[in-house]
Amino acid sequence: MIKQNIQIQGDSQNIWFIFSAEKLLVPFGQPGPLIETWDNLQFAHAYKEQVVQIGEHNGQTCYLVDMGNEQVLQQDIHLTHLRSLLMQDDLEVFAIAARAWQVALFLRTHRFCGQCGSTMQKIDWEMAMHCHRCNHRCYPRISPCIIVAIRNGDKILLAQGKPQKERNMFSTLAGFVESGETLEHAVHREVFEEVGVAVKNLRYVSSQPWPFPHSLMVGFLADFDSGDIKVDGHEIIEAHWFKYDELPNIPPKFSIAGQLIERTIEEICAD
Repeated sequence: MIKQNIQIQGDSQNIWFIFSAEKLLVPFGQPGPLIETWDNLQFAHAYKEQVVQIGEHNGQTCYLVDMGNEQVLQQDIHLTHLRSLLMQDDLEVFAIAARAWQVALFLRTHRFCGQCGSTMQKIDWEMAMHCHRCNHRCYPRISPCIIVAIRNGDKILLAQGKPQKERNMFSTLAGFVESGETLEHAVHREVFEEVGVAVKNLRYVSSQPWPFPHSLMVGFLADFDSGDIKVDGHEIIEAHWFKYDELPNIPPKFSIAGQLIERTIEEICAD
């Protein structure tokens, strides 16, 4: 539950997701976000009216503080990229951090009305920004994105775009859902557009919030139907069928791409 206009107990230990620019403040030598009392976060007190409650973890309340571009100089904390939380293999913490960043980004980018240009105000009872001049109301943006692992016998189709090439990695295919599309239609379209093959037997597996910047990854498995691989040369640079036990460098298992690949391998080995 996301709450605004809240009362903070100054001496209670809470979990703090504090952003400066696009990075998260974390303690030196410790994994995860800050766990501290509000009284000990003097550098953040100027933002007290903007604190947002974004959930709970292990019985502790989680709060968001967005400091904009202000830099924080404290010896016991430093700035890190949000992706670093993924490396700790704690998906629950990452999910809360993802929510925090998406809320922060929403509040940053909706200070003014996109319809008439007036200053927008926060809504007390829900996470929304409202323009009292033209009554335009905005909610945090969530962009659905399909991601799919494709099996062909004992092989998996893995592809490489420009971001993956820089990391020497191959991954599953993914793409944004277009207006008026179902998730299933998006899978068929994206696969055909990016690598030129048709798929069948779609199975939903799971989803994962992906705050880069505000995607919701919806994961599927699929079987190869027909066609020869022909990359689009724009989003996808290279794609191949890889035998399940001869895979290249792939995403880690805490990402939904890694989970889909692992699930496909399990299905292959079970046959």
